[in-house]
Amino acid sequence: MDPQSAEPAPAAPAPLVAIASVILSMALVAVGNGLMFAYIPVRLGVEGIDPTWAGLIVTGLSGGGLAGCVLTGPLVRRVGHARAFMVLSALIALSNTAIGAGAYPLVWLAARALYGFAICGLFVVAQSWLNDAVENTIRGRVLAAFYIAYIAGLGIGYMLLALVDIHTAAVPLIGVAFTALSILPVGLTRLAQPPAPVAASVALGRAWRTSPVGLAGMLAVGGLSMSLAGFAPIHATAKGYSQEDVALLMASMPLGTLILQFPLGWLSDRTDRRKVLIGATLLAAAAGLFALGFDGGALGALIVIYLLWDGATETVYSLASAHAADRADKSEMVALSSSLLFAWSLSGFVVPAIVTVLSAFYGTQTFIYVSVVLALAYALFVAWRTVRARPVPMPETGSFQPMTAQAPLPVELAFAGEDEQRQP
Repeated sequence: MDPQSAEPAPAAPAPLVAIASVILSMALVAVGNGLMFAYIPVRLGVEGIDPTWAGLIVTGLSGGGLAGCVLTGPLVRRVGHARAFMVLSALIALSNTAIGAGAYPLVWLAARALYGFAICGLFVVAQSWLNDAVENTIRGRVLAAFYIAYIAGLGIGYMLLALVDIHTAAVPLIGVAFTALSILPVGLTRLAQPPAPVAASVALGRAWRTSPVGLAGMLAVGGLSMSLAGFAPIHATAKGYSQEDVALLMASMPLGTLILQFPLGWLSDRTDRRKVLIGATLLAAAAGLFALGFDGGALGALIVIYLLWDGATETVYSLASAHAADRADKSEMVALSSSLLFAWSLSGFVVPAIVTVLSAFYGTQTFIYVSVVLALAYALFVAWRTVRARPVPMPETGSFQPMTAQAPLPVELAFAGEDEQRQP
């Protein structure tokens, strides 16, 4: 046999230890991120700084995330996945260091915008790396482990706030430490780097034609998730809850994701996904209404309400993403997911900006009203589409995967793989 005509040997599957290194790195990042998310509004409240500044900082973070979703691809094409991961981790450490210099709102606004850019980029890098490394047979389980590890890390970070003196620079220093630790597993990994991603265009019109429910879902849930994660600690601090109370409230919210996503995802694989999506969206709206009714009341009741609220919001994100994938051909996936990613990022910037402006006039509870209206509007839209359009046949749907709205969409879609790169 001519050795030059022989088929190349298939690449060996990536060792689980190497895959775990990327997951561990993002879990360590999450601990520091959760701690900083809870710390900033509490510290601003202790300093007597107007809550509007906290809202502006959330908006700045979202704006940075929007930029990160657009610019990470060129960065990875220039330096590769491993170096991009280290550069972005360094930017997060720099952001935390600036916050540790003192409670200067303008500095914090710039620092969190830098953080938003970096964390969005880290997710793009980590997910594209994992998508390239794992085989189709285990990809769903690996991504599920990735999201669960990140959610657990956020919860640990939120809880750490109760143990740290916020009057010092201890919290930002801890955030820097966890970010530095996150570089070690990736720096030492033997996981092969994937090929450079191809550029993907944003085509909102095409995405709408492919999946109106999916695109509208990203426009809804980007604002819902960023408003809830960003303004819940701001409002709790303004209502007079203690540092420990805010930490406990925030730490309980990721549990809702773990409790609700799996049963609702299982159900959505066995029926019209849109019906489950309506139920999850209505649950998010109902939780918001209960949050208004119990506002400033017993912490235990609020913990249950916010747990369900966050879990329902995260599930809407996952279901809308899965429904969009069900409606698309493989050749459409790169453009579709890039458009959904842009819509999610845009909403995550615009809605917090609106909430910040309205909060200056109507108080920090404004995010609850905006979230309820947004959820109800989306539920009505999905119900209308359920009547107008036939469901995707069960054999043609994909399998549900747990996701978190605190992260960009899986970038096996945003970054083309080998099959997509070969297409003209």
